[in-house]
Amino acid sequence: MLEAQPTSFDERVSLLPFGSWGAGRPAGWFDLPMTPAKVQFYKDNGFLVVEDGADPDVLHGLIRETVALCRGERGPIKGVTPANPNESDDDVMRRYLCIHFPHKLSRVMYDALSLPAIVEVLTHVIGPNVKCMQSMLFIKASGKPGQAWHQDEFYIPTRDRSLTGAWIAMDDATVENGCLWVIPGSHKHGVLWPQHQQRDPRFDCAGEATMFPYTDADAVPVEVKAGSIVFFNGYLLHRSLPNYAKSGYRRALVNHYMSAESLLPWHWGDKPYGSIAGLDYRDIVMIAGKDPYAWKGIEERAAAHVRPSGEGGCGNIERNIEALKFRNMVLLAEDDDHDH
Repeated sequence: MLEAQPTSFDERVSLLPFGSWGAGRPAGWFDLPMTPAKVQFYKDNGFLVVEDGADPDVLHGLIRETVALCRGERGPIKGVTPANPNESDDDVMRRYLCIHFPHKLSRVMYDALSLPAIVEVLTHVIGPNVKCMQSMLFIKASGKPGQAWHQDEFYIPTRDRSLTGAWIAMDDATVENGCLWVIPGSHKHGVLWPQHQQRDPRFDCAGEATMFPYTDADAVPVEVKAGSIVFFNGYLLHRSLPNYAKSGYRRALVNHYMSAESLLPWHWGDKPYGSIAGLDYRDIVMIAGKDPYAWKGIEERAAAHVRPSGEGGCGNIERNIEALKFRNMVLLAEDDDHDH
């Protein structure tokens, strides 16, 4: 297990839970409803936190589904080995850092895409028509790595810079167990900073953003209580450190959204017909308003799959194609069994 070895900027904050809060909750931690002042905070800083955005019943359901997904009880997931009945839930969950697209198999995860708090915030900071293209279930048991500085738009390229993450905390997220760190205001440049391959043992193998005009000292920890939802702009620089806690998890369901008016040129494994200007990923879920491109229909381009601990990024076409093939192969085999 990784031992707690905070870097110099981390030492400004106690590893005690919520040591960064001081005398009270920090600026940017809000209750609903949304107001012009809260929207302005998001525009200025690139993030905000809604406390109690997911109620206890939702959290309990998400945790139950996490166990079921890790046990292989919700259908085929490439990278998940069906659990032995004698294995404990903890033993099973510790195998996995992250499962991509859990909403493809879990109705509970699917319903969480459009929690009322998510819809309210996104219709204020994005617009009336909002679509979701990705979900990621982070399990992050003690000892699991974090991810280096990055911007989500580097991986999911919207045309209008509307990408927004909604990070649902299923456990208390603290400095000790690997909460998010953000650089407030770093989204304002509207620039995707270059990435390089890093070798820092604290992080998975995702690239690290470089050449941005900030240092680690500009970062702030986003310590949140279970049930809080962290919203952040796709251009915001953010990262997480390892889970240094001696036990437990830092589980979170992280969904990505954007304006439904914008096309999404994401995950194209072969050369499309026509101009690149028309590329539009259509494996989406509408969570608010109307879909201006509903006439295109919905495609199945991704399937649930595991992201190994040593692998980073927000998914890639190879894994999605492999996951789809794996799922279809399993379903075909089940159909054959039923025919005999």
